[in-house]
Order: sequence, then C-alpha cells, then structure tokens
Amino acid sequence: MKTELTLLVCAIGLTVVQMVIAVLGALLQVGLPALAGNREGLPEISGWPGRAIRAHRNMLESLVLFAALVLVVSVAGRSNGQTVLGAELFIWARLAYAVIYLIGIPWLRTLAWAVSMLGLVLMFLQVM
Repeated sequence: MKTELTLLVCAIGLTVVQMVIAVLGALLQVGLPALAGNREGLPEISGWPGRAIRAHRNMLESLVLFAALVLVVSVAGRSNGQTVLGAELFIWARLAYAVIYLIGIPWLRTLAWAVSMLGLVLMFLQVM
C-alpha cells in the first residue's frame, strides 16, 4: 500500500480517537442521559471537553480534503516524495493540533493547523 494511503488510514484512526475523547469529555460534563437523548437544550460543553469536540470537528473538515487528495494522488499515479512529505506533514501536524488544542495553547494550535494545511498544499501542487 502506498505511504499516502497508509497515512490516510492513520488519519482516520486519529479522527476516531478524537471522537472517543470528545464523547468521554461530554459524558463527564452532562452525563449519559443527556447525551443519549435528543440533545435539545443540551448545555454548552466547556473546558477541555469543549476543546476536544471542536478539535474533532476541525479534523472532520480537514479529513475530507486530505482523503480526496490522497485518493487523487493514488488513482492518478502521482505519488512521489512531495506527496509523501505532504501526507506526513498533515498527519503529524494534525496529531500535534489535537494534543495542543486539548491542552489549550491557542497560537501553537494555529501553527500546527498551518503546518497541516502546508501538507495539503504540497499534495495539491503535485496533482495540478
């Protein structure tokens, strides 16, 4: 399997881990009955659980772009050192982003996000 596809699977795994952390955090704040209900009137999730939810949502948005680029790179036979570097930058920066966001370090979080976007740009440039 191509490196980019392997990293896509890793990104999916990271997304699932982020989801589990977000759900556990929300569970601690509002309890199972509130989460299992229809969620109308659910109080705002704050603190690290709120950050975990927002980090997970951001990962979902980024994952769509990453997955599309990995699939185009693979189908078009455009895999090369730049696409691998882009995919590696994406996955490691997204892991850093998740941890940094959970801890709550704003500017460092933005830097990690920017590095992940640089990874996407590197991949994009190879398929254009």
